[in-house]
Amino acid sequence: MNEPSTRNPTLDDVAALASVSTATVSRYLNNPKVVAAATAERIREAIAQTGYIPNMLAGGLASSKSKMVSVLIPHLTDSIFNDTIQTMAEELAGAGTTVMMGLTGVAPERTDEMILAAMGRRVDAIISTAPLGPQTRELVERFPGLFIQIWELPENPPGIAVGFSHRDVGRDVARFLQSRGYRRPLLVTAEGARARIRSDGFIEEWQALGGGEVAQAQVDIPSRFGHARRIFADMRRMAELPDVVVCGSDYLAQGLIVEAQAAGLRVPDQLAVMGFGNSALAGAMRPTITTVDIDGSRIAREAIAAIRHHATGAPPLARSIDVGFRLIERESA
Repeated sequence: MNEPSTRNPTLDDVAALASVSTATVSRYLNNPKVVAAATAERIREAIAQTGYIPNMLAGGLASSKSKMVSVLIPHLTDSIFNDTIQTMAEELAGAGTTVMMGLTGVAPERTDEMILAAMGRRVDAIISTAPLGPQTRELVERFPGLFIQIWELPENPPGIAVGFSHRDVGRDVARFLQSRGYRRPLLVTAEGARARIRSDGFIEEWQALGGGEVAQAQVDIPSRFGHARRIFADMRRMAELPDVVVCGSDYLAQGLIVEAQAAGLRVPDQLAVMGFGNSALAGAMRPTITTVDIDGSRIAREAIAAIRHHATGAPPLARSIDVGFRLIERESA
């Protein structure tokens, strides 16, 4: 009986499985957009099935340590990740590590491509804010470096996770708003898995406490100040105006407050507004914005500590690190 092969999969293996040439696979790895969509999908599936990790470092390295870390975020505009990323980049750079920033957007395929590109460059660690699809998870599990998911706590992370419970955030916000006497909430969130989890937690707790139906509205990712104008116009057409709007970001909350005040509504007396993220503007607005604070600097420190520990060759001290969150009561709700 033949033993299963233990050799590393090659570019030829991927090309054969995808029924394309090795040149086509190389073009896809360098720039996926130059390959036809159907062909790109076949190559993606072949990479996932074979477990192939490209080496994009010309000539290779004498050392197995690249002193590079890849940080992947969906966008930079109005991003709640900015403080975390800045702290992380500054501390890593101070330790002599190069930070490669990647913008994944919202398409899962783009996230897969960016993770594969980072692995191909043999980075020491990948820090990602994006949810993983099943194919990418299989690749990540073969990754010899450290994979860190931040801003969430999945049940079984392929590497380690540093974040907080989005469901608990939703529940705590529901309890707080009920205790303040609000009865007609409107949830306004960006389309994304974490926002859905927070919304689900809010609705579960709100109704468990005897609250009625919860109105919901969604905006595109990234949520922007300008989205608030459309949301406010839709609100004015509702049979009964909400008494509190729970926003998925402080930027949305700021926009809602501006629109409400422009329409002559007093915040919070006639319409309360709550944000998420505790951005700098939340404390600078008038009224100041009630929000949920996430300690982005601690997330950065925990991720860096995990990378340094991984470099020693020891197993992770913990698979999940919960940094918690803090509800900050201000003037808007």
